[in-house]
Amino acid sequence: MLKEKANEIARSLDRAVKSRRGRDVLLYLLFVAVAFVFWLLLSLDTEVQRDFEVPVEMQDVPDSITVIGKFPTDFSVSVRGKDSQLLRFFWGKMPVMKFKWDEQSEENVIYMSRAKIDARLRDYFGNAIQIMSFKPDSIKLNYSTLPGKRVALSIDADIHPHPQYIISGPMTANIDSVNVYAVGDVPHSLTRVVTEPVVKSGLKDTTRYEVRIKPVNGMRVIPDRVIVTVPVEPLISRKQLIPVEVINVPDDKNIITFPSKVEISYLVPMSDYNNDYPLKAYADFRSIKPGRNKLGLSLSVIPDLYRNVSFSPDSVEYIIEQLVANPQ
Repeated sequence: MLKEKANEIARSLDRAVKSRRGRDVLLYLLFVAVAFVFWLLLSLDTEVQRDFEVPVEMQDVPDSITVIGKFPTDFSVSVRGKDSQLLRFFWGKMPVMKFKWDEQSEENVIYMSRAKIDARLRDYFGNAIQIMSFKPDSIKLNYSTLPGKRVALSIDADIHPHPQYIISGPMTANIDSVNVYAVGDVPHSLTRVVTEPVVKSGLKDTTRYEVRIKPVNGMRVIPDRVIVTVPVEPLISRKQLIPVEVINVPDDKNIITFPSKVEISYLVPMSDYNNDYPLKAYADFRSIKPGRNKLGLSLSVIPDLYRNVSFSPDSVEYIIEQLVANPQ
């Protein structure tokens, strides 16, 4: 069935091609193809200015070396030449321009002048290509052979959750200390480094941020980035009945409150929903005033994790009983 259908389509195409209209279409397509080839040849022969990101790699760096600063990962280069000469750089990845460590370093310094970089870029693109500009235009970095100093890491963060959520624990980084390197000895006064400030708001879930460590002038911090985790969880509404306790009651009296318990409402983190903390509502006997039959209430110390705490009623009625002294 499929074979017959294919044969039928092939016969239809053959008839269409052999027809006068089919020959006209083929001739038109041929002229279009020839015109495209001429346009392409003319375009490739036109001189243009192009920008490229040339990847750079430093080879054979000894394990005992720590560069103070960062060697660039690429050069931003602007060149001028014919498209036909630049065609090989348009397809696929740009070749890596490699430098050998022992050819660039001396006396604890890596130095590459503008002239040296310019010469390497001319070799890279070819002499027929004109190098218009490049960045960085020179490189000068110190390096150290001394061991680093381990110092503590602090997190600089101003982070606020959504109103119905809470930061449920300390913010932590994936590491608690870093290595600091310098050309000479790291100062004894440097005992801690800090992250760049992190300012966020409206968080509704535990979130992780990649944060840079604030640079230390003249030194290098490794690693220079950390992952900061902010634990966030939702707040859940909860209610419970708590007892009313009257304080400062004279020894010869007893007081009964109505009701004897009040309802407290609050928001609590989900992980603490099933944890009960001892709470009480207090009334002060000394606040009783003639002609008033109610005592105002206040709450005991509220755990920090409770939010939007309220209770009802906020006062209770009472009856005072006179206790009969025991006969001697």
